[in-house]
Amino acid sequence: MRSVFDVAVRAEASLGEGPTWDPATGRLLWLDILGSRLHTYDPATGRSTVRVTEQHVGAAKPRAGGGLVLNLRDGVGLLDEDGSFRWFHHEPVPGRRANDAAVAPDGSLWVGTMRYDEAPGGGTLSRVTGDGSVSVVLDDVAVSNGTGWSPSGTLMYYIDSPTRRVDVFDHADGRVTNRRPFAEIEDGAGFPDGLTVDAAGCVWVALWAGGAVRRYTPEGVLDRVIELPTPLVTACAFGGADLTDLYVTTARVGLEAPHPLSGSLLVVPDAGQGVTQPAFMG
Repeated sequence: MRSVFDVAVRAEASLGEGPTWDPATGRLLWLDILGSRLHTYDPATGRSTVRVTEQHVGAAKPRAGGGLVLNLRDGVGLLDEDGSFRWFHHEPVPGRRANDAAVAPDGSLWVGTMRYDEAPGGGTLSRVTGDGSVSVVLDDVAVSNGTGWSPSGTLMYYIDSPTRRVDVFDHADGRVTNRRPFAEIEDGAGFPDGLTVDAAGCVWVALWAGGAVRRYTPEGVLDRVIELPTPLVTACAFGGADLTDLYVTTARVGLEAPHPLSGSLLVVPDAGQGVTQPAFMG
């Protein structure tokens, strides 16, 4: 086991989420979903910025042409480099909000949604292409969370948190088939939330109410646990110039006596080797 970490940004995010390394700017993007805030962190200078978003925001990813794509409460929006915003796909559903999202190897954006009350079947996972077309991949989800692909792009990993599982699909040509369990989280260890896949094909999983990040081998064997002092660990991603530092977001929502670091952005230096994530082609 290992519990060596640093505090990248001390904050009090209600629901910190979505760490994403932006190689074009050398910054780490992360969010406070319920605070409607987009954060950036530059590890070279230590500088942080905060921008208030139009709505509750579940994810922010770089775009190939510059700027960001946002997974928002009422759909997918584009934030240009000059700060201007416009909707890319607007589909408001009462009682539903955006959650985690990821960019596939082909540059499409896979966006998750969930109901605020976390009702079973109230969420979805959809694929958004660069031309604006949207197709629903999964339509019976409770809390759509971590999504990621193997280095070869032939496997997709996915988390619907209440199932306490990481599932894996076969992936080809923007389609997924053959869903099956990859790893299960035992009772008392928390719920799987966000995930990332490293260069060796290992899957790193953040544990909500588990105070840890776990690494599973490509065969689904648990081989490493990084313990953290904050119980609500939400997501993880590799960043830094050489993609060896593991950034971890945390939350404080609902905690009666939150740990002083709850809601902060943490980092585990030299945790492993990440891979460059594709940019959204829209």
